[in-house]
Amino acid sequence: MRARTFVREAAIRSAIGVLWLLHFLPLPVLAGLAVVLSEALYHLAGSRRRIGLRNLELCFPQMGPDEREALLKQHFRWLTQSLLDRTVLWWASPARVSRLIHVEGDIDLAERVFQESGRPTMWLCPHFVGLDVAGAAILLKQARPGASIYQTQSHPLMDALMRRGRLRFGNAEIFPRSDSVKPLLKAVKQGRGFFNLPDMDFGAKDAAFVPFFGVPAATLLAPSRLARMLDMVVQPVIAEILPGGRGWRVRFEAPLTGFPTPDAEADTAALNRYIEGEITRQPAQYLWVHKRFKTRPEGQPGLY
Repeated sequence: MRARTFVREAAIRSAIGVLWLLHFLPLPVLAGLAVVLSEALYHLAGSRRRIGLRNLELCFPQMGPDEREALLKQHFRWLTQSLLDRTVLWWASPARVSRLIHVEGDIDLAERVFQESGRPTMWLCPHFVGLDVAGAAILLKQARPGASIYQTQSHPLMDALMRRGRLRFGNAEIFPRSDSVKPLLKAVKQGRGFFNLPDMDFGAKDAAFVPFFGVPAATLLAPSRLARMLDMVVQPVIAEILPGGRGWRVRFEAPLTGFPTPDAEADTAALNRYIEGEITRQPAQYLWVHKRFKTRPEGQPGLY
């Protein structure tokens, strides 16, 4: 047992060392490396490949099998690039990272709204593969301090690495998903913007089954409920990896109008429709390898 643990620790530390070395490479080189590695990843990651193909079949039934496979191969290339790009986000200088992020839209909305009315902002960031870049842009390029929820990693080394990577650029707090929501609420009430990821399946608790590309998907009601409870402005933030290693684009969109309402389920369905629209703009960069439809309404069979 001790020998196995030692080998595992050594393997993880070696992998982290390799990742650290990669951050010295120019982004175009990492992008080229992603093209090569993604071919291997597509074939080796069999379970994720099957999940991705099933998601595309459910969401885009009008596509033929060959078209869905081609789209998923593109997705694996962007996904691989996002993993390599993360080495730059984790270890490169803040000045280098900032130069690579191209911001569009009203990035100063959260600070302006708080100064004018004391209202906090919720940054809604769907699960595109450039998700971490959106968080870096918020910390590097605007003044309002941030807060977010994160999924604790099973290995303490990886957990520490993820935490450090997400906190290194500025005034931010992150709270484990398994903990009480009270510290997060306190942080938002004190003026921190809330970086919220609204589109993963966390089970039926505190969720509603609302359509996502026409398929009922367990979707958290928390964005609507929290925004209404704390009188928050809700601003979508969309991340995109630019081709050829040219960096990343982060769009700070206009705040959602008519959101929230007293009907949290209707709000949640509207939010899914908004995300669908963004996915159609860059379908290959959405996170298709997550079991978005894992939880099913009572009595319905599983989809995977």
